[in-house]
Amino acid sequence: MPKNTTIHTIAVIGSGPIKIGQAAEFDYAGTQACLSLKAAGYHVILINSNPATIMTDTTTADEVYLEPLTLNSVTKILQATRPDALLPTLGGQTGLNLAMALDQAGVLSDLKIQLLGTSLATINQAEDRAAFKALMNQLQQPIPASTTVHDIANALIFAEKIGYPVIVRPAFTLGGSGGGIANNAAELAQTLQRGLTMSPVTECLIEQSIAGFKEIEFEVMRDNQGTKIVVCSMENFDPVGVHTGDSIVYAPVQTLTDTEYQQLRTAALTIVEALDIKGGCNVQLAQDPQSRQYYVIEVNPRVSRSSALASKATGYPIAKIAADIAIGLNLAEIKNPVTQTTYAAFEPALDYVVAKIPRFAFDKFPTADAHLGTQMKATGEVMAIGSTIEEATLKAIASLEISPSIQATLVPDHPITTAEYEDQLIHPTDQRLFYLLAALQAGWPLAKLATLTQITPFFLSKLQHITQLIRDIKQAPTIKHLLTAKKYGLSLATMAHYTQYSLTSIAAMTADLPFVYKMVDTCAGEFTSVTPYFYSTAFGQTNESQPLGHSILVLGSGPIRIGQGIEFDYTTVHCVKAIQQAGYHAIVVNNNPETVSTDFSTSDKLYFEPLTIERLLPIIELEQPVGVIVQFGGQTAINLAQQLTALGIRVLGTSVAATNLTEDRHAFADCLHQLTINQATGTTITNLSAALPAAHAIGYPLLVRPSFVLGGRAMAIVHNDQELIPVIKSAVAAGHGAPILMDQYLAGIECEVDVLSDGTACFIPGIMEHIEGAGVHSGDSITVYPPQQLSPAIQHKIVTIATKLAQHLQCIGMMNIQFVVTDDVYVIDVNPRASRTVPYMSKVTHLPLAQLATQLILGQSLASLNLRPGLLTPAPQQVAIKAPVFSFSKLPAAPVILSPEMKSTGETLGVGPTFATAWHAAMADSYHLNNWQVTDGIITDATTFDQPEVQALCQANHLLVTTITHIADWPATTKALGFTLNDHPDNPVATAALNHGQPLITALDTLRTLLANMPANVSH
Repeated sequence: MPKNTTIHTIAVIGSGPIKIGQAAEFDYAGTQACLSLKAAGYHVILINSNPATIMTDTTTADEVYLEPLTLNSVTKILQATRPDALLPTLGGQTGLNLAMALDQAGVLSDLKIQLLGTSLATINQAEDRAAFKALMNQLQQPIPASTTVHDIANALIFAEKIGYPVIVRPAFTLGGSGGGIANNAAELAQTLQRGLTMSPVTECLIEQSIAGFKEIEFEVMRDNQGTKIVVCSMENFDPVGVHTGDSIVYAPVQTLTDTEYQQLRTAALTIVEALDIKGGCNVQLAQDPQSRQYYVIEVNPRVSRSSALASKATGYPIAKIAADIAIGLNLAEIKNPVTQTTYAAFEPALDYVVAKIPRFAFDKFPTADAHLGTQMKATGEVMAIGSTIEEATLKAIASLEISPSIQATLVPDHPITTAEYEDQLIHPTDQRLFYLLAALQAGWPLAKLATLTQITPFFLSKLQHITQLIRDIKQAPTIKHLLTAKKYGLSLATMAHYTQYSLTSIAAMTADLPFVYKMVDTCAGEFTSVTPYFYSTAFGQTNESQPLGHSILVLGSGPIRIGQGIEFDYTTVHCVKAIQQAGYHAIVVNNNPETVSTDFSTSDKLYFEPLTIERLLPIIELEQPVGVIVQFGGQTAINLAQQLTALGIRVLGTSVAATNLTEDRHAFADCLHQLTINQATGTTITNLSAALPAAHAIGYPLLVRPSFVLGGRAMAIVHNDQELIPVIKSAVAAGHGAPILMDQYLAGIECEVDVLSDGTACFIPGIMEHIEGAGVHSGDSITVYPPQQLSPAIQHKIVTIATKLAQHLQCIGMMNIQFVVTDDVYVIDVNPRASRTVPYMSKVTHLPLAQLATQLILGQSLASLNLRPGLLTPAPQQVAIKAPVFSFSKLPAAPVILSPEMKSTGETLGVGPTFATAWHAAMADSYHLNNWQVTDGIITDATTFDQPEVQALCQANHLLVTTITHIADWPATTKALGFTLNDHPDNPVATAALNHGQPLITALDTLRTLLANMPANVSH
């Protein structure tokens, strides 16, 4: 069937800000689809509120609306643009829920907008728990015993009848939000209370628990004629009961018999056919390990996190093909872009193993509940490709960027008691993989581990093999044993740790087994392929990667985590574009399956590898690039620069010496003193004993900051000796021996600049002002451009200091400087790399900052790029506000009060002619404050309300204040805003607001600005 010629304009809804459960995979899918639709000749309109994405670049669609993803806002855009069609299945749950709301409000029928791809009836049938159950019964597909409830009483009756444990699954929510496993009536009532309030239709499914079954996923593609293929089969290492986003996952399926596999594959295809899916779809099934019995868990009638993983695992571009199907093409007509000879109707075949391991934020939030269940908690993930399960798993562990000691030893870094082993194995956390390896090293029998964890013995046997390899090299570190260990993926660091040999010795002893590079080609080598997509293995004989010549290597930023998010994928992709425009080949090394930078069509060559020296060196030796760029890969890439330079590899841009100077707190403080640039009074220490005398010499309150860390890791404001000791302990642990800065806390207006420099001249695109005062991490502050409160004299001083610093450091490319303005301008911090503000400033100034920085790194001058030194003038007429988005509802017991430690997972942008209009646009998607009125009041706690500043603010604004002491005190139907400054983990206001899906504010400056910009208080 040829493409649809009755439509000309297509609107695409994005997924909005990055949050746990809905992350960069939708930027990847949406970008791919928009470009595909444009290439097919359609006029594409994109609506998305996330400035940090490639998707919201003006080149991705013909018209880009960086506007709130609310019914009201999207309706206005559709009324103004009048598209012929709408494609909602690339915007995650947000896109689907908005499409449903638009349909129910009559907007689609009024404007005669047709829906492309999977129909709303299908979406409803797949997402509505009762409708899905009815369809499964009709198809005679087995599903666990369940009932749909809208209240607690009926749920308790049903659970009593089928027996505990039961699973609670709210309808139309994201990443298992509000769901969970309940083992008794009390747990069921508590989980259901949250689930019902979080479901937009106040509906939950209560389901017989099949925890412990094998969890299997099929990524299925179906076209308009009913042709269906399985793009990828995936098997979870963790059994049913752990959300698939939090599970370790392998592709293809590993442990099913052929009979079981065919039975589940047939079930998946039958369901997709019955639902009349058009495009990509994810089917989740459970297989009883003891019998032929299986159950259908659920279907995602859209592209998902799993489809990003499946695309990268196979090389088959699911979102692109789904967009082609949405415009009427069929699988037999669409060329597979990988082989460029076969068609998309061919099922991919894999001759390797893919491992995905999730990345969590528990290292930042030690108080958060790290137990894994049906509600997703991971912020990102890594993927690795190997010839065996062991190799893929160990490469994935090397990619995680967690504690260096755990990555080297593969076991937790403390003595473990029998009780702790049992607890960690029965109740999974993000550390379970390492406890399993430790238990196997300690000689626990495999059968016992299988009983405790319900993990398939086959997977445990692979971990047992890894511990056997470790035992062999420990007992007899012969070349033979070392070569075998390397072949299965043990890193040099692990081998060095267990043999007590140096890294250099291990490297020399294993040099006879070099890594070779294999191509990811979707067809297991059956057809010739042109895809420039490679992974390393120590198993192969022939190297399939030929050096490109005249190339530049770009280091990506690894897994998405709080403090290092999608913005570095954005800068990496722009860096690649500039390298190619300058006439070089661009090579990317990265390991994050959710991103645009790991789409093989983004660069000239992609290596899907751990970002470690061990894996980078052979690539550099093979490719012989002109140099390596580290400025766009966040702290991950910066932390590799020193080792690369020491090995004689050319790092392009700002020198490593200058980078180290800014990262080392002690050296940087000396530098500022030498340049007579103001900084807070302070000193550096490296251990606990020096902390108290230093604190007394400087005086409280103090700011404590480790060196070489990300996202404010272990930073804190300290008010007395009792607070100081735990903070210093955590800073020492996070800093790995690097100096810790203790300086006087300065209260004032915080602001920051990104600087572009050619080594002598400096250009500053704009000064960004923060709403929240100093002491709140810049990533969690609401950021305003152009600044509203800084006088011209102060702005001039900021530009002068930034220029002086950039010149002294001989910065080439980009850096970010943070200031606090009190009686004068003080420098807080310098990041000698691209920062999270780059996409935001690029979008509001209409300058491709990462591309310009890359051109400077490649030798251009500011003059040759027509950039005038100093501050960009005139500043835009519009006000642009970047607001953070928090995923607190996914991380129970994580601290919610804004502080120097970053907590947000994403951001939104609001733009308007005045501060107030931009503010309301930004707050709609970030704090969900689109409907709150002053008359709705706030709900707080006594600790917060006892603060004089809070009382004064509430009185001045005639604010109705309710204080509560228990979660149960939260009124059931209130429209009030939760407000708290109480940092206790059991804070009733935070817990109740999050459980009820109500807005929550945790900084006084945020509330103050909100009240000043409510309609009654705005003068313009």
